[in-house]
Amino acid sequence: MLGYVSNYAFSGLSNRIDEARLVLLKTNEDEKEVEERLAEIQQAASFANSDKYENKPVWRELLFPPPALRWMLITGLGIQCFQQISGIDATVYYSPEIFEAAGIEDKSKVLAATVAVGIAKTVFILIAIVLIDKVGRKPLLITSTIGMTVCLFLMGANFALFEKGPLVIGLAILFVCGNVAFFSVGLGPVCWVLTSEIFPLRVRAQASALGAVANRVCSGLVAMSFLSVSKAISFAGTFFLFSAISGLAIVFVFTIVPETKGKSLEQIEMMFQNEHGTQEKETELSDVEQLVQNKTELTN
Repeated sequence: MLGYVSNYAFSGLSNRIDEARLVLLKTNEDEKEVEERLAEIQQAASFANSDKYENKPVWRELLFPPPALRWMLITGLGIQCFQQISGIDATVYYSPEIFEAAGIEDKSKVLAATVAVGIAKTVFILIAIVLIDKVGRKPLLITSTIGMTVCLFLMGANFALFEKGPLVIGLAILFVCGNVAFFSVGLGPVCWVLTSEIFPLRVRAQASALGAVANRVCSGLVAMSFLSVSKAISFAGTFFLFSAISGLAIVFVFTIVPETKGKSLEQIEMMFQNEHGTQEKETELSDVEQLVQNKTELTN
């Protein structure tokens, strides 16, 4: 199936329309739908072959991107960075130190609390797998970032307002597990799905690699600096800082990240192209039907 998909996309973008039609007919017996998909591919090909996209090296195009690609890069790299600078890896890696700071002294209890964090992460990743194509990418991201912001702020308030004791311990476990759960249902998995969808085929591999590099660099910086920052401004201050960053992620998702649920790769590219990356504009099915109708009239 994957071979068919890549074959018809390549054929369509190479103007080998008859070959693309044959490949599509192997996966879909509805001729009208096949013609609609071909029309989408041809429209995407017209953007790719226009004067705006001269044949240039991929890395040069990424370094000096046209407006639409620039906004794709801002979206993809931005969401990858926010995934890490909101502090998720520090929260997971250093959860034993966080629980000890809350007042847990028994190593077995620290281990049990850490296992609870891992269970929360696993369960909510499975929930995200079920919801991502039902609810959509953007609603999950918004829910995730809002939930993380609240949990991180409450974690900071917990350390700032209360002394070590059973209450602080219980709230610390609750808020750490809550932060991990909200991350796992949205920002964790969705950012990888989003970056695999928004980039055009000609730069997808390199742009996705840049996103992965940005993600890992941010993860390393946060993980290596967490204990030092915590000593300098306390655990409360660190969690307030992560909460502020997570709040910025909410604004970023609301204003920059588009919804890609139910859209083909060609539609996603045209969505950025139609407004030169300035605002989201969906490709309506009626437009595709009009293209098919015009093509039919020309052939008759």
